[in-house]
Amino acid sequence: MRLRAVSVAAILAVISPAAAIAQSAAAPAESAASQAAQLRAAPVTELVSEVDIPWKRFQLDNGLTVIVHEDRKAPVVALSVWYNVGSKDEPAGSTGFAHLFEHLMFGGSENAPGSYLGRMRNLGPSNLNGTTWFDRTNYFQTVPTPALEQALFLESDRMGYLLGEVDQEVLDLQRGVVQNEKRQGDNQPYGLFEYAQLEALFPEGHPYRHSTIGSMADLDAASLETVRNWFRDKYGPNNAIVVLSGDIDEATARTLVDRYFGKIPRGPVNTPAEADVPTLAAPIVATMHDRVANTRLTRSWAVPGMLSDDAVPLSVAASVLGGLASSRLDNQLVRGEQSAVSASASMSEFHRVGIFDISVDVKPGQDAAEVGRRLDAIVADFIANGPTEEEVARVATRYVSSRIQGLEQVNGKANVLAEGQLYAGDPDFYKKELATYASVTPAEVKTAMQRWLTRPVFDMTIAPGEREAYVEAAATPSGATPVPATEIQRVARDPMPTIGQVPDLEFPAVERTTLSNGVKVVYAQVDTVPVTRVGIDFDAGYAADSADRLGAQAMMLDLLDEGTTSRDANQLAEEEERLGASINVGASMDRTSADLSVVTANLTPSLTLLADVVRNPAFAPSEVERIRASRLSGLASERTNPGAIAARALPPLIYGADSPYGRSFTGSGDEASLTALTRDDLVATHAAWVRPDNATIFVVSDLPLSQVTPQLEAAFGDWRAPSAPKGTKEFAATVPATTSRVVLIDRPQSPQSLIYGGAVLPVSGTDDLLALNAANVTLGSDFLSRINSDLRETKGWSYGVRGGVTPLEHRVPYIVNAPVQANRTGESIAALIAQYDRFLQTDGVTPSELERTINGNTRSLAGGFETSGAILGALRSNALYGRPDDYQATLASRTRALTAEQLDAEARRIIKPDQFVWVVVGDASVVRPQLEALGLPVEERSIQ
Repeated sequence: MRLRAVSVAAILAVISPAAAIAQSAAAPAESAASQAAQLRAAPVTELVSEVDIPWKRFQLDNGLTVIVHEDRKAPVVALSVWYNVGSKDEPAGSTGFAHLFEHLMFGGSENAPGSYLGRMRNLGPSNLNGTTWFDRTNYFQTVPTPALEQALFLESDRMGYLLGEVDQEVLDLQRGVVQNEKRQGDNQPYGLFEYAQLEALFPEGHPYRHSTIGSMADLDAASLETVRNWFRDKYGPNNAIVVLSGDIDEATARTLVDRYFGKIPRGPVNTPAEADVPTLAAPIVATMHDRVANTRLTRSWAVPGMLSDDAVPLSVAASVLGGLASSRLDNQLVRGEQSAVSASASMSEFHRVGIFDISVDVKPGQDAAEVGRRLDAIVADFIANGPTEEEVARVATRYVSSRIQGLEQVNGKANVLAEGQLYAGDPDFYKKELATYASVTPAEVKTAMQRWLTRPVFDMTIAPGEREAYVEAAATPSGATPVPATEIQRVARDPMPTIGQVPDLEFPAVERTTLSNGVKVVYAQVDTVPVTRVGIDFDAGYAADSADRLGAQAMMLDLLDEGTTSRDANQLAEEEERLGASINVGASMDRTSADLSVVTANLTPSLTLLADVVRNPAFAPSEVERIRASRLSGLASERTNPGAIAARALPPLIYGADSPYGRSFTGSGDEASLTALTRDDLVATHAAWVRPDNATIFVVSDLPLSQVTPQLEAAFGDWRAPSAPKGTKEFAATVPATTSRVVLIDRPQSPQSLIYGGAVLPVSGTDDLLALNAANVTLGSDFLSRINSDLRETKGWSYGVRGGVTPLEHRVPYIVNAPVQANRTGESIAALIAQYDRFLQTDGVTPSELERTINGNTRSLAGGFETSGAILGALRSNALYGRPDDYQATLASRTRALTAEQLDAEARRIIKPDQFVWVVVGDASVVRPQLEALGLPVEERSIQ
């Protein structure tokens, strides 16, 4: 399955160059003119031998299990705490408690009151978060080594000494935040499917029948004493695993963990809820209506969990059926018969059970019932005959390659060890999985499918239409009524340890070379894992589209991996899978890019494949028409997604429609331009922008540059620019002035409104924005920013609010992204305006905020550039914004020199809230009266 859908995160961030490109074809090609020789990959067994995470394990007297992995590549340590409790352990009437308590764990503890995230921000963490799922709750952070003791103190304090800080006010606030998280997920297209799926597959009383987010009613009913008892029963040290991964050894870990966790008393033993794999008595066929663009067909089965011998065979089956780019469903329904715009299959593995999913989005104009019958026939044939050896081998190579690349972060290794210990009692469980993938046979895959997928299926169709009435939270939750609760006896501890001196970032040396055709190469060596990452950036991006050809860049890119002059789309996909490589093409507003990530053993053939994609696209007429239809379908889907609706609406309002930045941040264009684009237009777009004289190659590899350069030369050195002129982009010297107003876009039945506001700033991405961005940590970008602290942490009206500078190459926008509960939309805009006015007029950065910003921004650098992917991103951003090679290495010293006065002055000089245009995507019948009360001009528009 290959989907180039636009993620909401990508839409709202607009900053990272995705991946990109190709060289033009002289004539139409319906199929590969001359077949390329198959590329040779390293054996999967050779790749498996590369994967090893040495570890030590010990247990404290209170039952806490500790795992230590030593990795001295960077002065950071990942601290990961996994609790053996998840939503499957919740009794009836308490759904959502595990996840609610995850939120409460971030509210501060008895010896570290106030926000946990605020205290952690001072440590300079990366990967800081917590998650809850059916089987576990985990908390994780990667911190500089000198900050580890304080991190251990904070984690141990919320494990052993939390409840004194969990009062009725804290519970009510986080209840509201969680309910807004639920609204935010439910508000997405197809967002209600999971509830129906779980209730259909699992009978009443089954531990996996309810979603982790829980129900509004049960969250409303959560009382203070009930929630406290949940903690007492589930969060003892004997029900937890602590993993330390990174710049630490076992002896040090023993001393520190015992010091901070050793005095926490044991709690009750939580035996994870047992759960069988249920079989439906008969197939269930159902239809759900939602405000979606495409009819979605789904098929689901409950299957065994991750410890079953059938788990890997079923996962392989899902990949072959609908997970690979060369999948059966993709080839037959999407590329072949062209009755679907996307198709996927997946195997979700939990501790006790799993869910095998199939999903097909029907192409507009097709008969959904007929596509469903065809889907069932393909699945039945696959179950009867199984996969080929070649398909199984490609899945195994892709899985192992992905696993190797995922082990680059110390936190990634911590998660692997913790998961194995928690579910299998063995941190090396990942080795068993790898060995199984390397040895699984087609016969085993077929047998597993015939055992589990011939049982009755849950068959749900999600069709366009009005949703059923949404079940909202109570205006006055019953759990918010104060009732007598046991007084918490606080336990005094030794003072919190201080943070040692954190060394400045040591950024890898940047080297350069030039290929024989003049293409510049920028390189850094990182040898943590045997992986090479290559990025080719072209000065193009969505801003390169002409006003009458909007969407041309994106459509051209979609066609690059849909066939070259020597390989068709399926051959490209199969080669990529055979090599365990990841090749992605895409664009940001400013750059078009082609990215390769691969284990270094397969670098040479993978570069050959990347070069074929970039240089030799076929633009076959049949593929052009298929991608056109897919693009039009995607455009319709964007109009059902709140984030995409906002990202389409705001740019022309603040930049003006004539600016290269004054078009949708999604790059998807409009119906008129997509319909009018010809093959010749796409060939010309490729020739103008995807060419060697418009390219820079960035490489991060474990190999030295001297070994990488000949391979790049072989793949790209003979690439010559076409005779067509190179493309140019024209940015006007001025941007139209804006005044504050509200543009309301009606999206009926929205339980949440998306506020997406902003203005163009009088600065560019090539300017020095260090002080502005540092000031905005306090104002808009941090968890403890003024706006998030107000709307989330004080009022509880949102799951999260962010405002920040989007670093485009030319004039940059400041954008506020605030999803809020619908009945608080107007008040939320008023609160945002008040926060910006207060900060920019009277109440600037305080001494404590300055300290937290400087410490957080400097101490987090080592963790922020821990991976080769992060290093590659830094090389590319330095080139895009005209920064020197030592930019990252000097960040710490430059940041420490900032003063509160400098931050205030820079923010007040640049950010002008009275120029903000506020786009609101929500139910107009609910929110318009609120907006009219603001005293701002309100314009209502339909979805564009």
